Amino acid sequence: MDVLDATAVLAAGVAAGGINAMVGSGSLITFPTLVALGYPPVVANVSNNVGLVSGNVSGAYGYRHELGGQRHRLLRLGSASLLGAIAGGLLLLTLPPEAFDIIVPGLIAIALVLVVVQPRLQGWLRGRREGGAPHRPDGGPLLWLGVLGTGVYGGYFGAAQGIVLIALLGISLDDDLQVLNGVKNAMAAIVNGTAALLFTVMWLLGRTEISWIAVVLIAVGSTVGGLLGARLGRRIPPLVLRGVIVAVGLVAIVELLTN
Repeated sequence: MDVLDATAVLAAGVAAGGINAMVGSGSLITFPTLVALGYPPVVANVSNNVGLVSGNVSGAYGYRHELGGQRHRLLRLGSASLLGAIAGGLLLLTLPPEAFDIIVPGLIAIALVLVVVQPRLQGWLRGRREGGAPHRPDGGPLLWLGVLGTGVYGGYFGAAQGIVLIALLGISLDDDLQVLNGVKNAMAAIVNGTAALLFTVMWLLGRTEISWIAVVLIAVGSTVGGLLGARLGRRIPPLVLRGVIVAVGLVAIVELLTN
């Protein structure tokens, strides 16, 4: 990797870290960059996942104030993210990359619809609760299963898992969007961190390849981008943030369908 290529990967890491902190889908910047530089898709995917972990952590740290009082919620939903990430990472190492080619764009599209109609659905749910319907502050078993499924997807590829997570959280939990964005960042950090640990163990066992140069460059860039993205994302009004989510999601669908 020459200086120009290294600069491109570093810049992609900064952009990905910022987008992940605000919305999700940062992998749609770093993953294609690595592929364009000649890395095999699976090697690019694994290296990208490991490199983005520090950016996920810095993004979650940037939302530490919003995460105050979320310990029970994080522990419960985090268990689903952890289990899902292990399953998704194992699938990546055993299934062909084309396995999710049809499922992934459809999943993102559904998530975007949920983001758009989220205010109406929240109003409907709030009406039911005021009418005496039971309220689960942790979202109940359906949300846990949804986070588990998102963890499987995140461990396998991960692009736009943040969009899916914020849609699930927004529909299932009656809370401020910025708080939910902080929870989303924490869940994404758990997924990527778990998958990265699995991939590292598999690399030590000779079961997969990792480009550690790419990992370091993406890690440095995404850490800076995650902190910057969290600062910007916490200042965005809910309506604008929802618009950013939809815009990035549409780009993600086009990217996945045309590559």
